[in-house]
Amino acid sequence: MAAPNKKTIRFDWPYHFVALPLLLITLVLTITYWIHALRSGENTLLAWLLLVLLLCLCFAIPRIRVYATKTQDRIVRMEEQFRYYRLTGKEMDSRVTREQIIALRNASDAELPALCERAVNEQLSGKDIHAAITNWRTDDMRI
Repeated sequence: MAAPNKKTIRFDWPYHFVALPLLLITLVLTITYWIHALRSGENTLLAWLLLVLLLCLCFAIPRIRVYATKTQDRIVRMEEQFRYYRLTGKEMDSRVTREQIIALRNASDAELPALCERAVNEQLSGKDIHAAITNWRTDDMRI
């Protein structure tokens, strides 16, 4: 199967459509409450506390997503290194980058070793590797 023509964007429904919109709504409401409390002089301690907690959430929620993505990258790297070893009996070249390994996961077993060598020798980008794949191996689990 050939590579898909368009890039598919995968959404994590609870994160993209629940957590982030709720964070945005909470941000607007908290800033509105903070401004109102500062102008009226009432509940300023509570307003500051809410603002600080919201700032913590604004940093934490995106970081949680970044950590999950990095974990997926590590797992893909280990899987592909093991697959390469299983197919060739050799370790994957240490010059293969993370981006290349993530792109190589879509190559079939038959073309992985040669494409891996090409990726290192020609310094192919992930996009170039995807274009070079003839037998597409989908990865439906990565978000």
